Amino acid sequence: MQRLAHIVAARRSPVAPRGGDLAMLELHALAAPVIRAVLGDAGIGAAQVDEIIVSNALGAGGNPARLVALAADLPQRIGGYSIDRQCCGGLDALALARAMIVSGQAEIVLAGGVETYSQRPIRLRSRHGAALALPYDRPAFAPVADQDPDMDVAADQVAQQLGIDRAAQDAWARLSHQKAQAAQKALAAEIVALGPKNLDHDSYTRRLSPELCARAPILSGSITHANSAVAADAAAFCLVVSDQIAAQIAAPSVAILQSAALASDPAFPALAPVPAILEVLQKGGVGARDLAQVEIMEAYAAQALACIQSTGLEASRCNIKGGALARGHPIGASGAILAVRLFHDLCQSAGQVGLAAIAAAGGLGSALLLQSGD
Repeated sequence: MQRLAHIVAARRSPVAPRGGDLAMLELHALAAPVIRAVLGDAGIGAAQVDEIIVSNALGAGGNPARLVALAADLPQRIGGYSIDRQCCGGLDALALARAMIVSGQAEIVLAGGVETYSQRPIRLRSRHGAALALPYDRPAFAPVADQDPDMDVAADQVAQQLGIDRAAQDAWARLSHQKAQAAQKALAAEIVALGPKNLDHDSYTRRLSPELCARAPILSGSITHANSAVAADAAAFCLVVSDQIAAQIAAPSVAILQSAALASDPAFPALAPVPAILEVLQKGGVGARDLAQVEIMEAYAAQALACIQSTGLEASRCNIKGGALARGHPIGASGAILAVRLFHDLCQSAGQVGLAAIAAAGGLGSALLLQSGD
């Protein structure tokens, strides 16, 4: 019988906009308290952990996973895996943890992501060995310019292609904030308070009125500051374990049934999760209507709506306690935050199946299929 991988604990920090309440925390200082809380929830000692996998997109290189492991007092034998799959990295870290568990390579793996947008390094490029290095905002995600549009431009192109107008995007953004506001007390169970002010909630969530949406500056076409997620700081981690370890823990667990990490046309990254979603559903033998809950990334309202429309997902079951539009987008951590959200809600009911999915620049898409225990 094939081994299964189970999430037995999952926590995240609050999400705070760039320059906000978490701006003074370095990458490892964001992650370590979250990891300690995850281990505490599961009753697992740091010495029992086999590996840690950390997604980070904006750091200055090195091995952030090793830095985080040492800050969290994990055993020195753990070197850590650092991965950079941009926005997809947090979910991909969990997929890699699942593979390690299923293959028998490990019994207990910490997996997630951390991003401090506030402290990202200044990037410089030297052309052809020129003495003067010039700053740049983002790297290329495709070798040809036509395949590498800015994310807001690409989101607007998909919105036009699928007939998703600004009114629909603004309505989705307002709903995301409304749901997050209504769920603030429930969300506290997954959040580890951090920062100088001991922040214990997602500080960007607000009442987003139609009037405010109408005044929001335009980024590209129908894409505005109101219907796109803000750059943010956060960390999120899950504890992924084998069947044997899960059976020893007296707490609800969620099995990772399937995962998919696929790529598609880099010119349309907003649609990249679609093939990944369809693949995990097919491999899991699950229909879109069988899903109790979906956590889908809201880098842009247009992107979330496009994925829902293109896969037959039930909009009413998506992001039921709000999404990234109401939190912010800490790139390397965003996928892990989706998994944390899904874990906490699935644990409330036995035998339910949920989906997490996210897009990334370059046409990357990742999805994870989870099921709560009986």
